[in-house]
Amino acid sequence: MSKDIIDFDSFSELSDEGNKETNEVSVDLILPDDLLERILSYLPIASIFRAGSVCRRWHDIVSSKRFLWNFSHVLPQKPWYFMFTSSDEPVGYAYDPILRKWYNIELPCIQTPNWFIASSCGLVCFMDNDSRSELHICNPITKSCKKLEEPPGPKFSDYSALSTSVNRTSHNYTIYIVKSKEVPGNFFQWDLSIHIYDSETMTWVTSLTEVLTGWRGGDESVVCDGVLYFLIYSTGGGTPENRHGLVKYNLSSRSSPLIRSFIPIPCPLTCGRLMNLKEKLVMVGGIGKQDRPDIIKGIGIWLLDGRNWVEVARMPHKFFQGFGELDDVFASSGTDNLIYIQSYGAPALLVFDMNQKLWKWSQKCPVSKKFPLQLFTGFCFEPRLAIAP
Repeated sequence: MSKDIIDFDSFSELSDEGNKETNEVSVDLILPDDLLERILSYLPIASIFRAGSVCRRWHDIVSSKRFLWNFSHVLPQKPWYFMFTSSDEPVGYAYDPILRKWYNIELPCIQTPNWFIASSCGLVCFMDNDSRSELHICNPITKSCKKLEEPPGPKFSDYSALSTSVNRTSHNYTIYIVKSKEVPGNFFQWDLSIHIYDSETMTWVTSLTEVLTGWRGGDESVVCDGVLYFLIYSTGGGTPENRHGLVKYNLSSRSSPLIRSFIPIPCPLTCGRLMNLKEKLVMVGGIGKQDRPDIIKGIGIWLLDGRNWVEVARMPHKFFQGFGELDDVFASSGTDNLIYIQSYGAPALLVFDMNQKLWKWSQKCPVSKKFPLQLFTGFCFEPRLAIAP
């Protein structure tokens, strides 16, 4: 097993230190529990699992409710990225950007990698890609999982966009599904509906139903600062600049019609991805060529300021080339201050730090491409111990 892989079920490391005679006194023997607890709370989350296997005292400390609460409030953890390494099975590795290591972990609930995935504050929501009516929400670190009731609306919608938002104080969560279905016999008109699940009441409500003309929903949405954003796509051809648009749906006022809140996309894009970075809406997308908008010439990052897009960065050419063959489809996911980007055709993972405006390759994923049509994708999430669905 590679030195950069750590099995979540086995954090112990071989050492011959125990065979050496020493007269040193172990520090934890003279430290009171509250001080030891304080010290351990500054460890990265992966090291907490190791600490719990040191001795019974340490295990009891890191398992206590007080420690879990303190740990979640002392040192913020950077988001991890889970990379699926199979096109059929939901298996893969999670990348820790602090220790720059890959962990071999198993995801609960999800059955195939092509399920819809959304995450917020340590919780990850999965929705099946067939009926789009089976939903689970879980903590991928602790493996706690809950199956949700079937959402309302059309069971077999043509397009669905999944997003979730967790209240960081109460840990109550809300799940949003934007469904889009073609009006029978009319490709230019699409029924669009928004369905919301509240964990506090454990019920679904349909907050909006509307018919869009010339536009349809897609599979990309996110919640930022009380607003549900989702991408819509032109059904009437038009110029490349007008093939995509952004809709903002205020979750408090729930105003309509949606087209009033339409925001144009800054340039011809492919594979647009929306993400919440510290309650700011960020979009990552492939920049298409003017004459061939389906071919990517670069990847850009934009921040929404009011109704205007501000370009934050463009991927340097040397990193763009580092992906090898990059078509118009790639995976991108982010939260906090990190954005992860990877090609569907290779396990290479690139990390962009919004604060430092710095691009950096991750440590090499411990999986290589075995056959030409093998696909890789993934999602990011916040590693947290003190939250459960």
